[in-house]
Amino acid sequence: MRVLITGGFGFVGTQLSIRFLQMGHQVTVVGRFPQPETHMPRKVKYVPADTTVKGSWQEDVARQDAVINLAGASIFRRWNDKSKKLIYDTRVLTTRNVLEALSEGRGTVFCSASAVGYYGFHGDEELTEQDGPGDDFLARLCVDWEAEATKAAGKDVRVVITRLGVVLGKTGGALGQMIPAFKKFMGGPLGSGNQWFVWIHMEDLLNAFLFVLDNQDIHGPVNFCSPNPVRNKDLARSLGKVLSRPSFLKTPAFTLRLVLGEFGSMLLEGQKAIPAKLARHGFDFRYPDIIEALEEIVGAGGKKEPKHANTG
Repeated sequence: MRVLITGGFGFVGTQLSIRFLQMGHQVTVVGRFPQPETHMPRKVKYVPADTTVKGSWQEDVARQDAVINLAGASIFRRWNDKSKKLIYDTRVLTTRNVLEALSEGRGTVFCSASAVGYYGFHGDEELTEQDGPGDDFLARLCVDWEAEATKAAGKDVRVVITRLGVVLGKTGGALGQMIPAFKKFMGGPLGSGNQWFVWIHMEDLLNAFLFVLDNQDIHGPVNFCSPNPVRNKDLARSLGKVLSRPSFLKTPAFTLRLVLGEFGSMLLEGQKAIPAKLARHGFDFRYPDIIEALEEIVGAGGKKEPKHANTG
């Protein structure tokens, strides 16, 4: 199978590329850097491009059996008008350009990323793919992002919208940000810690991508997250336990809002999303519980310093 990944230098894209190569597939990565990064496997074909702009890179899109769209600037920054425009454009414009390049009638599968942030903030309400969107910045972004991707169905393309929870893995991401603080005895909940934290282990994420690619009956939005979301304070407690560090040092809500602005407020809210569609189709999670996941990543059998924290 020929697979193309936009945003393929990121935390998730790199691991997906490695997995596809191990399975014998041909992998093309489109990224914003002039040269491939050193951690990218040599067998990957690399295409440098600004995917928010139309260009010759779109010719590679047209030749693929599967396209996985992960491109997007990291949301882990202070949100202001400039950064929100960057976050929005790198997702929505890229998706629009990928859609334009997809071949009609080829039978391509188009997996386009989104986020569980689509649902907005709902307290303790359990959310599935059937629930509607919220009205904050991230939710509105996801609505527009998904709307662009869904248009590909008009080209007889099977579209899967992967609404990602926070991905936990050994090479960076959220844990790459959290572990150093815990190791310095400065780890703990954000604000009250009562907000829900929707997460997924990297291994389950990779398997979920393969699962939806292989199952022709799956289309539309799919929550890529563990069936067992946890509260932020329980995440902190679990990580502290695995690292043998205290986990009681709270980051005050006002500090998060002061440093990160609107993004800080988002971290203090949450949603309790569950993977109803994956469960309905029989997907088997290898790491459904947070302690098991953290033990594998940073516990006695998996202690490893993050290599990078690139998320997009």
